[in-house]
Amino acid sequence: MHTPAQRPTPPEVTAAEPAGDPLFEGIHDRWEGQGLPGDPWPFLAMCSIGRLHHMMKKALEGHLKEHGLTRTGYFLLTTLALTGTGRARLTTLSRMLMMHPTSVTLTVDQLRRAGLVTRTPHPRDRRAALVQITDAGRDVTRAVNAALEAPGGPLAALDGHHREIFEALQPARLGLGDDEL
Repeated sequence: MHTPAQRPTPPEVTAAEPAGDPLFEGIHDRWEGQGLPGDPWPFLAMCSIGRLHHMMKKALEGHLKEHGLTRTGYFLLTTLALTGTGRARLTTLSRMLMMHPTSVTLTVDQLRRAGLVTRTPHPRDRRAALVQITDAGRDVTRAVNAALEAPGGPLAALDGHHREIFEALQPARLGLGDDEL
């Protein structure tokens, strides 16, 4: 975290600023005129991330609907597919997905009814349940993930810049404490 003396000076607005960006133009030019202290960049950064999240979520959810999945179901299935065994405890999924355990349980129940996961008691801990992805769940996960990179897929507007977006956001995410899976 920077102290006021260490905080880097933001660049001045130049002709190279995001011309034609309604978010930038609508906020930046009015910031000082409204008597707001400091620079508009923290607010612009949060708005930009929030708006990008909303638009990506909307595009993804439209595509997932075709596969009978919710966004939470997609994240849960992909998380299970990434484990070595294809299974995990409900509590582990809750932590990894940063979701309330009740939401994870409800999502698992929906996926189980669709035949995409199974849920069984843990063999050594009677308080825990294990969720395992089925072959049908793996097939749906593969299809959805392949479509996310396809030229006509739901995120085609990102034009293959997925890695650059991840890398641009990574320092901020880690700096705010996102340091465990």
